[in-house]
Amino acid sequence: MAANWAERISAFSRSPSVFLSRTTAEAFLAELLRELRDDRASYSVKVLLLSPLCEHPTLLCPSDSVGEETALELMSVLDQCPPKSVQFRCHLLLALTTVLVCTACMSVRSCVSQDFLDLLLQMAQDTGDLHGDGALRSLRATACDCLRELEACSPGLLSQRLELLGGLRQRETSRLHQAYAGLHTLVLRNAVYRLTQDTGAGAEHLKALLEGNTSVAWEAELDSGPMSDKDPSAILSSLILGPMGTVPTLQTGPDCKELRSVLSSLLEESYLLTPLCQAALLHRLTEVVAMVPGVPPAVFRAQLLRLLGTSEVCLLHATLLLKCAFTDSLFSAEDEAFILQRLVVLSQHPLLGTPEKLFYMDCLLHFPENRPIGCGGDGDETLPVLLTPRLASALAPTVFNDGATALARLNLLSLVYLEEAEEGEGEESRGLAYLYEHLTSLLRVVANGGSREIVVTFFRAAFLFLFSFCHVESYCRSLTEELCKLYLRHTHLAPHIVNLADRAQDKLAESDWAVGFLRALQGVIADAPPARLTPRELSWHLKTLARVAEEGEIHQHSTVSFLSSVIAPSPSSLCTSGDWRLGNGLLGVCRRLLVHPSLDSLLLPLADILLHLTCHYGDTDIQDHARLYYTLLTTLSQEKLAGVLAQGSAEGGRQVTKRSLSCIMAESEGLASALTIHQTEKSIFGLIEARSEPPQGETQTEEVSDPHQNDTLPTEANAALEEYRAQFLVPGFASEITLNYRLTRIDSDSHFDQLFSIRLHFGLTDDHYEELGDISVPSLVRGRPPPEVRLRLKPRRPYPTTLHASAIFTTEDGLSWLTVLPHIHVAFRQVFAPLPAPPAWGNSSRRCLFEGLWDEMGAESGEDPADCVTSLFCCRLKEGALTDLVEKHFLPYLISDLSEEEEVKVLFFLPPRSHVLLKIKPGDPVHFNVAVDNWQLLRHLNSYLLTITSSQEDT
Repeated sequence: MAANWAERISAFSRSPSVFLSRTTAEAFLAELLRELRDDRASYSVKVLLLSPLCEHPTLLCPSDSVGEETALELMSVLDQCPPKSVQFRCHLLLALTTVLVCTACMSVRSCVSQDFLDLLLQMAQDTGDLHGDGALRSLRATACDCLRELEACSPGLLSQRLELLGGLRQRETSRLHQAYAGLHTLVLRNAVYRLTQDTGAGAEHLKALLEGNTSVAWEAELDSGPMSDKDPSAILSSLILGPMGTVPTLQTGPDCKELRSVLSSLLEESYLLTPLCQAALLHRLTEVVAMVPGVPPAVFRAQLLRLLGTSEVCLLHATLLLKCAFTDSLFSAEDEAFILQRLVVLSQHPLLGTPEKLFYMDCLLHFPENRPIGCGGDGDETLPVLLTPRLASALAPTVFNDGATALARLNLLSLVYLEEAEEGEGEESRGLAYLYEHLTSLLRVVANGGSREIVVTFFRAAFLFLFSFCHVESYCRSLTEELCKLYLRHTHLAPHIVNLADRAQDKLAESDWAVGFLRALQGVIADAPPARLTPRELSWHLKTLARVAEEGEIHQHSTVSFLSSVIAPSPSSLCTSGDWRLGNGLLGVCRRLLVHPSLDSLLLPLADILLHLTCHYGDTDIQDHARLYYTLLTTLSQEKLAGVLAQGSAEGGRQVTKRSLSCIMAESEGLASALTIHQTEKSIFGLIEARSEPPQGETQTEEVSDPHQNDTLPTEANAALEEYRAQFLVPGFASEITLNYRLTRIDSDSHFDQLFSIRLHFGLTDDHYEELGDISVPSLVRGRPPPEVRLRLKPRRPYPTTLHASAIFTTEDGLSWLTVLPHIHVAFRQVFAPLPAPPAWGNSSRRCLFEGLWDEMGAESGEDPADCVTSLFCCRLKEGALTDLVEKHFLPYLISDLSEEEEVKVLFFLPPRSHVLLKIKPGDPVHFNVAVDNWQLLRHLNSYLLTITSSQEDT
């Protein structure tokens, strides 16, 4: 059983949606909780059963009510769990926390959430392990983690327990001191924030809060509700990462000795924590001091010496957050210069990894200054005033740096030397010359066959250089020339070259470098001798020229001349080769030339090119496209030509309308309409169930007519079961059910009076049945009987389901239509089938089979014992109503004779291999004894019995 659960939990974790398509979240959750309550299951299995609740709580508990019921069940399991099962109890606490948080039970302060909170606080105070073996220490640690999670998700939840948490922190001497310190700090921060949100709160409220006098501190709580209801985004986000003017404040006056005492105590003990926990504590305490102006930032002064000399990244980050919050109120000018120099040193330290160095580089670009010249609150990168070119020169990029480091250094140095050039009144600075020299060094590496990383780094570096120095014409002109030379040597770099031009055009709107660069590329390509070009080089040239042709400012005569020379007759003519890719590249350039603003001046040479391709190119597809372009060029105006090729896009500020294209669209409108499948606004017809009696087996009919037939077939249960089950060895035996429907019109629109070639398509809403094939119906004509449609369903699991249905059909005028049919609901009763017994069996053999199946299910020893179950359904029926009910609903499935008054036996077969057995005993009330070999059928059977017995009572 444990192995089965391991497989099921693994299947659920891999794909919860696929797993739940075979069952329901409610059923799976019920199984989990039932197994958790089972004393026979091992605790290792129970720990495994909790993982779905921890990983997908909202999937299994879709509503708050389900979450609360689940939490109650888990609390009950926790109460019954022995104290020695510490690991399982820890997992239970985590699962309870996850369920309560994710279903919002904690935010509405439900009873179960309050009980759980009291339990966690009780566990956190249990210090029975201080002098023992420490078995309960992990349980207390888990309780602290759960309390911190609850406080983080429902801020203010533990605000009334501040004094208690402070006392626990001070008394704790084990390694759990860190957990208590983190919890205490978070609760303190949230409590102070809440006071800032309460109108009229002041020093006396803060004092009462810290001293545990909740009646004074929380007078407004009864009306205000949980703090998270006010502004969750502001509470859970950092208060000091945005502009400091947005930090809420609590006006307390200068006398805040109680809060200062708590802060000093926390800071003095902070060295005992791990670096990550120290950073989190400093972050929260920074927010507290920022919200209470009565506490001076100097409370952190004693910690600065340790923080300024730290080698931990997280602590340095916490130091910068302190500097961002308090600037010169806490840091002197010497401190600021020291931190800046330290960041420069750490950004190039040989013992640090690349991620750390990049972090320090980013800190330089977002450095919080004491007296900044500009406001960096919008997140833009700016340079600190104290970062001089001399200090930054240590971060000069080299060709030996990895790509990320080189780009980060180039970005920083570009900002530094950009300011230097501005201060030098336009004179060329040595720093700028060095950056360009570095860029050309990268270019030479790329030209000599550098790796892909070097290539990407170079083009990104080129963009960064242009982004900062596009106004320096001498360097931009030189870079253009170098890039053109690089392209001629390595035409396969065309995608990088074009991408650089695109990004520069997007980001440098005030510069015309991109257009000039594309014009220069056009020139070097046009000057290349066509006879020496390889097919690969020519392919890249055509892609580049296609991009150049998109610029209306660039004249295209040299492009047209290049195309003419390429297709000119020669021993190795491109046309005779018939290469489809090269021909497509040629057509791509021609297509863009057709919409170029200077098309009038290109008309004759472009027409000659297209005509030559039409007559001489070796590929038929290229010939056909060239012929189309030639026809459009010689018959349409420039406006209509642009409209056709751009498919309705804007040209010259005027939207191309359908009317302007009417001369070429009118003839094709009828054809397009005939080839289009139109959508009906509402359903035209639907499938209505054809009410008919279920089929009865021939052998049963014969036996009723001849009750004295000598039955020589199996009369023992085991033999009957063996012969019956042998039939299922044949693939596909009794695996289908057939449902009869009538295709009935439900819309009165006269346009759809006569429908032909109807094709019905069905879609499943779950994984309980195999896919259905399409069904064809010849016609549906108003006034004629509705045609019959037979659905052959092949169940995987015989549960009720819903089918989506749609249909495509043709009307009298030849148009095709798509309509969506109303959903088809397959009820549980429609899955019932008579017993698929061997044809020669008589009534006695059927009864033996019934008894054999009943004994197996009652003893839970069938083919899958875990699924076998028995049940009882009772109801009151009027006299004679039971006989009517049996004749109306159970006659095709009867095993016993109608004349038997003591007990009626009914057997439903549900494909592919499920059985439902009923023993109905008359009386007051009537007893329906039920046995099934699939326990999940019980809820559907119960609904079915309720329905038929209720209707029988009404009659």
